[in-house]
This record gives sequence, structure tokens and C-alpha cells, in this order.
Amino acid sequence: MMTRGNGAHRVEPAEAGKGEDRYYIGTRSRHNTSLQRLLDTDTGTVKTTRPAPAGRGTTAKQGNAHRMKRAFVFPGQGSQFVGMGMALAAAFAPAQRLFEEVDDALSQDLSRLMFEGPQSDLTLTENAQPALMAVSLAVIRVLEEEDGFSPARDLGFVAGHSLGEYSALAAAGALSVADAARLLKLRGRAMQRAVPVGEGAMAALLGVDVGQAQVIARKAARGENGSSEVCAIANDNAPGQVVISGHCRAVERAVAIARAHGARRSIKLPVSAPFHSALMAPAARVMEEALDRVALNPPVVPLVANVSAAATSEPRRIKRGLVEQVTAMVRWRESVLFLKSAGVEEVVEIGAGHVLAGLVKRVDPEISVCSLGTPPELEAFMKRLSVLPRVARSEDNRLGSSCARRGG
Repeated sequence: MMTRGNGAHRVEPAEAGKGEDRYYIGTRSRHNTSLQRLLDTDTGTVKTTRPAPAGRGTTAKQGNAHRMKRAFVFPGQGSQFVGMGMALAAAFAPAQRLFEEVDDALSQDLSRLMFEGPQSDLTLTENAQPALMAVSLAVIRVLEEEDGFSPARDLGFVAGHSLGEYSALAAAGALSVADAARLLKLRGRAMQRAVPVGEGAMAALLGVDVGQAQVIARKAARGENGSSEVCAIANDNAPGQVVISGHCRAVERAVAIARAHGARRSIKLPVSAPFHSALMAPAARVMEEALDRVALNPPVVPLVANVSAAATSEPRRIKRGLVEQVTAMVRWRESVLFLKSAGVEEVVEIGAGHVLAGLVKRVDPEISVCSLGTPPELEAFMKRLSVLPRVARSEDNRLGSSCARRGG
């Protein structure tokens, strides 16, 4: 595992299995191809997209309603640790009630597992995913009930890294807490069961951009006897931090090939399955059926989606994106570039850890970042907001700059 330290230099697979602890990962097209066809439900047209070259991303339309300068982002798997959320529950009654709500929805004492462990059970994918969501939503609940914070008024966008999209949607009122918890429990279980242990792998390629990683993955997918295996980009996290996923032998070939392409380091990740690759197709089908049975409302603030790196508030598009992201690349670098192009000046990471804040700074050092996951962090944030009259908060948001300008 990579050490805690500076989040901008940490690699994280978004979906970890048993014993997988400090990583991140994500995805992009439905079966993780370099070319993606997406139906634009706003216009009824089909558009074709590719991952943006390093340094570029989708540009937000100017002059539209997405004018506010603050975005909340929600972490994915890898940020979990025993004891997370305990201090929030002790300090804030709304947080304690939120944890009880999640426990009831799952018919499981998840909060006790979060507070006391053991770590081996907490890092099981089916537990880690709803647990991370619970901590994020506990922070949101405290902001709303203790400070009168309103996502509709006080935010321009929300975004989440892989499972963090469910947290973002619940925070924006598109999903109920109970539905988000149950969906993530199912998602974690389905992803873990999609591929037999030992058949898939993931690796971090450090020091290469997304274009170089695509070349490496294509070469690695060709077997020694002309056979074809899966090897594709799972995460475009930040400049110089790309994660690949696929068949074990293909990923091993990619690690070897990456050295010849100038990779600073190539690290095979200790995960139990090839998350965010075409091998996750069985899990995608499970989630498609489950999402069809769940009511999803338009979020009160637009979601910047993993699969498109663009904003949407349309429920059908959001549901489709949640299915596609199981097998697709998380376009996190491009999502940050989108936020920047939309005028966002402050990105606040909501929940456990500081990984996303570090990645944001690595993508664009000019964006102000902070993390809200502990009582002192929450109290400082609420104190700063309370300096201005409630009616002035939107203007404060448009002016940006509320968090300390931390280095990445």
C-alpha cells in the first residue's frame, strides 16, 4: 500500500476488496474503450467522445446557470479507516442520526464496524462503499442542520470519485440516504463477485499521461500467442497518475511495457478484482436492474459525471452514467478541468480523507481546496460561512476562495 502523506501523490483504486486499503481508481466508457458514444438526452443526439489529452478537458458553456464558484466532491473507496465518523457522531447529533439511518436501511450495525473495526471487515467492498457514503452524508447533514447550509443555494456543482457519485447524488437530493446505502451495498457485492479472485489485476502508472497509458494498455492487451485480453485505463486521476485494469497477465505486461515508455514507477496494486474494466460487465448489469427500481430525482445542483466529465441534472442520463461507470474510466482529471472552466474557484472534499483535495491541486494548483471530515474542520468551515449574512452566501460563493490555499 502507498503511504498516507500528501494526497496528490497517492494512488487510489476506487473499489477495493478485502484487505485493500489506501488507493483510488475510477473509470470512463461502458466497456472502457478509448472511443465512447454517449446519447445527449438534452438534445437527442449521439455524440462521440475521447478522453481529453493531458492539460485539456470539456469546457463549460459560459453564461449558463452554473455560475457559482464552490463545488463539493466526494471520495471513493480507499479512504476508509477504522474509527472514521466516530468523532462526528460524538460531536454532532445530526451525524449520529445519519449513521443510525444508514444502519436501519441496511439492517446492519455498519456504524459499529466503522467505529471499531476490524479493518479486514471494513475494507470488504460491500462494507467500505456504504460506510464512506455515510461519513460524507453525515458531514452534509451537520452543515444543513447546524448551519443552515443549502446545496441548492451554496454550491455550483457536486462530483464524486466512483462510489462517491452516489454520495454526491444523495447530498444533492437526487437519491434518498436509504436508497444510496442499499445501492452501494449491492454495488460492492456485485463488483467483488464479477471476476474470480486471481483473474484480474490493477496497476498504477506514475509519470505517464493518459495518451501514453492508452498506448501501453493497447500493447499489453495483445497476448504472446496473438490472443486478446482486457487491459484498459481505469482512472485518469491527475497529470502523471493513471491506473490501468484488466486481466492479470495483461496488466503485468503493461507494467513491464510502461518502463520502456518512460514511466517513473509502475506499481501493481493489491486489489482483488479488475475494477472499472470490461471484466466488470456482470456487475454493471446488476446495477442497471437495481437502478431501474429506484426513484432518482433531478439533483438540486448539477453533477459532474465520471463518464462524461461534464455536468448534468437529467435523471435518465445520471442513471445511465452510474451503470456505465462500473466498467468505465473515471475521468477525474477532466472533471476538475471542467470545474475550472465553469468558474469554480473552491473545491471542498466531503467525508473521510484528503485524497481528492490533493488530486485537485495537482490538476490545477490555482483552485482553493479544503477537506471536511472532522469536527474541527467542520467547525472552522461553518464559522467562516457564518461571518457573512445568510443572504450573502451565494455572492460569497461566486467570489470564491473560502478554504486555505493548500499546496498539493
